[in-house]
Amino acid sequence: MSADGPQAVPPPIARTRKLLFTLGALSTFGPLSIDLYLPALPALARQLGTSDGAAQWSISACMIGLALGQLFIGPLSDRIGRRRPLFIGVMTYTVASLLCAAAPSIETLIILRLVQGLAGSAGMVVVEAMIRDLYEGRQMARILSLLMLIGGIAPIVAPVIGGQLLYVVDWRGLFVFLAAISAVLLVVAFTLPETLRPDLRHAGGMARVRAGFSAVGRDRLFVGCTLGSSIGSIALFIYISVSSFVIEDGYGVSPQVFSLIFGINSVGLILGGWFNALLLRRFTPERLLVPEALIAVFTGVGTAVAAMLHAPLWVFLTSLFFTIMSGGLASPNATALALVRHPANAGTAAALMGSTGFLFGALFAPLASLGGASAIAMTGGIALARVGSWLAYALIARPRADHTPETAPEQCGSEQNPG
Repeated sequence: MSADGPQAVPPPIARTRKLLFTLGALSTFGPLSIDLYLPALPALARQLGTSDGAAQWSISACMIGLALGQLFIGPLSDRIGRRRPLFIGVMTYTVASLLCAAAPSIETLIILRLVQGLAGSAGMVVVEAMIRDLYEGRQMARILSLLMLIGGIAPIVAPVIGGQLLYVVDWRGLFVFLAAISAVLLVVAFTLPETLRPDLRHAGGMARVRAGFSAVGRDRLFVGCTLGSSIGSIALFIYISVSSFVIEDGYGVSPQVFSLIFGINSVGLILGGWFNALLLRRFTPERLLVPEALIAVFTGVGTAVAAMLHAPLWVFLTSLFFTIMSGGLASPNATALALVRHPANAGTAAALMGSTGFLFGALFAPLASLGGASAIAMTGGIALARVGSWLAYALIARPRADHTPETAPEQCGSEQNPG
């Protein structure tokens, strides 16, 4: 056992399921930070005496924190290992959640949400780097899809729990609940082994960090997959930040009913990951990426048409369900293809990919509600983002069916991933 804790080796079959559940739980900081208090967002705006747009910036601030934090924590984890950055991040998140519960104004809440996002980013980027430490190629894509199934429990349960908790607490109580959940995850983080071998850790300061970013930035496949995934994340964040206003205010449903609708749609996202995992038994991630992104385009356009035609609520929600489900198809494959060729910079690559997605979502998602949070604006933004994502995969990434993912473009010498 090293100073960083027990060193991990590729887990045997008997331990893989336990490891996936542990990593899946730690990857939920993003959904937990955003989805739990979505049903309370309209009430939060009223209680703090602010506009709907300002209330939505409490979501954007958290997403910006999740983006920027990954850019720092990812390279740091390549240098000192995975466990310590993860543990410190989760501990800071717990404190930040308690401070959010005591925020006296929307301005203070936005600042604290930024800090909360910075800390929560540790769970997200370190988990992806750990997966890259342990798995290769098609197996890694399948693990990421299965991780989406496990981690997908959070966006199902979080808004439902949030909606039910609103019967007994206000939005401040939801942040206390977040602090309690993160305290449990702190214990979980302490039990994880170190997955980054000492011989793969980087010495040096900012020069080595710049070299790592440069190595992944020169890889066309990485750039295309990252850009496509990040543009696709705009669609998800538009849905997250606007849907409560559209469904509660536009269609007149209660926060509790909205939380159930949001949970059902999150099941769709999990199903998308599950279908992709099944397809990976027969096809490579390269073969699936562009066709699955095209399916997402068709479902997004279909939902936009339903909104423009003022379809009945059940028609609109059915179309929205399939739109959200299609978003879970291509994303794991894009992540696998982006990371698999960079074993020597796994944390850096995961950080750049993850931070770009959250940054795109934070900056562009609020544009969908500039003229008011309407169903047409929400679904139109989702459709445009899906088209942009498909174009990035098809024109920039251009994954080839004969590509050998284990061949890394960066110079890694004799270093091989322990998997």
